[in-house]
Amino acid sequence: MKKFPQILPVIFAYCFALLFIYASISKILDFANFQVQLAQSPLLSAYAGFISYAVIVAELVIAVLLFIKSTRLAGLYLSLGIMVSFTVYIYLILNYSDFIPCSCGGILEKLGWTEHLIFNIVCVLTALAWICILERRDEKKIYKTIISTASISIVSAGVIIGLFLSSENIIKKENNFTRRFLLHPVIEDKTLGLDNKNYYFAGRDDHSIYLGSKILPQTMINVDTQLVHIEKMKVTPDNFNHTYRNIRVQVKAPYYYFYDGTVPVIFRGKIGDTSARTISFGDAYFSQIVVQDSLRFALRTQSRDNMQFVLASLNLANRQKVELYPSVLEKQIDGVFDVDGRLISSNTQHVIYAYTYRNQFIVMNDSLQVQKRLNTIDTTTTAKIKITALSNGKHKMEAPPLKVNKLSAANRNLLFNQSDLMGKHESKAAWKKAKVVDVYRTDKQEYIGSFYIYNREDQKITDLMATDKYLYVLRGNELIRYQFTKLIIDEYEKTGKAENLKQSRH
Repeated sequence: MKKFPQILPVIFAYCFALLFIYASISKILDFANFQVQLAQSPLLSAYAGFISYAVIVAELVIAVLLFIKSTRLAGLYLSLGIMVSFTVYIYLILNYSDFIPCSCGGILEKLGWTEHLIFNIVCVLTALAWICILERRDEKKIYKTIISTASISIVSAGVIIGLFLSSENIIKKENNFTRRFLLHPVIEDKTLGLDNKNYYFAGRDDHSIYLGSKILPQTMINVDTQLVHIEKMKVTPDNFNHTYRNIRVQVKAPYYYFYDGTVPVIFRGKIGDTSARTISFGDAYFSQIVVQDSLRFALRTQSRDNMQFVLASLNLANRQKVELYPSVLEKQIDGVFDVDGRLISSNTQHVIYAYTYRNQFIVMNDSLQVQKRLNTIDTTTTAKIKITALSNGKHKMEAPPLKVNKLSAANRNLLFNQSDLMGKHESKAAWKKAKVVDVYRTDKQEYIGSFYIYNREDQKITDLMATDKYLYVLRGNELIRYQFTKLIIDEYEKTGKAENLKQSRH
């Protein structure tokens, strides 16, 4: 029994060593998942690759040191350091993270984050106690012990805090294509079956969602925001004597706009009235349009000088109706394929253009003056496309291009972007089952986070539309409504311009 106090520190060291061995082996056996979990951590996402290896190596090295008598004390000091690091990490998760993710699993998979914190604090205090017990045999070392344990604790805590601060900056502003998956930012709450999968979002107002049809272009669908009632309306323009090639419809209350940029012609009708009259004919050819008000439109057209895509404004109240803005879209290769993208409204006074083949979107005011050029988190700064010139003077792509931003929707100060590129440490299995939507601020360079929209029976997302409370998704022949949780609503409110969302009906 006299020897028991002497072997007690050894027993403790062995227990600590076994804990580290078990934890490291668990990570090695499911290393891919461990990296994914680190990449989805709200604090250390940017360093997931390095940390995933460093933690395993550190745990194994410390375990070996604890088993060897001559290095056991050093192992206890390092155990103290790594447990302080883990404790500070969990404290930051609970108090300074944008959200609290799921438990990390492993040997303590039954514990939540608060229980993890308590367990780690106990381990820190126990390691500290046994270091003091072992060192007290030499009273001359008491001050050295205090300084050593304090220094290790401060350095360990400082490293984690430093990684957290720099990771936050990298993830939100200088992302190295590491996604942060948010914890339940949207909740699926309503689904409406449609008669076919060829619809697109035409717009919305306080009471309804409007859909256009790709196969029956004169048909406009009115769906109430509760996704219960459907009404179909056939638009009747005042002139059928045109050769139509690409008829589309767009709604901006109280009107709908029926148009074809290949004619070019724009009709306008009152919502609920099937008759639409011509308001613009022959003013400007266009491939995309955003309705700004009843007389003003943002267009994507082609320059007569070089046939490259440019943005333009169409103001039917002016004598000179069309004004080009050739400097907005920046040519990299040919000025056509490389600047391809999607022109969208943010439902405010801003217009956004999201490039398809590069990691950038442009925020403009209602006069199409560039306010900001912001980047998505992937690293494709230059469009990865190859162009071949044909004998007839036309150009075509040699191979399927690398799409960066496939679908985009904007509302207020947020952009919801469906990306086709997999980020670092992401699960291939999840990508086969779902599409990723990345969320960005449009008032500054900041990545908020990402979430999955799952496919159903191989039916994938074809269109998105965002409102103050909901994200509407077209997936196959379904219209799905996802409700935003506090994570997204708080981002709307950060601008200080959001209306009372609780009273919003859309």
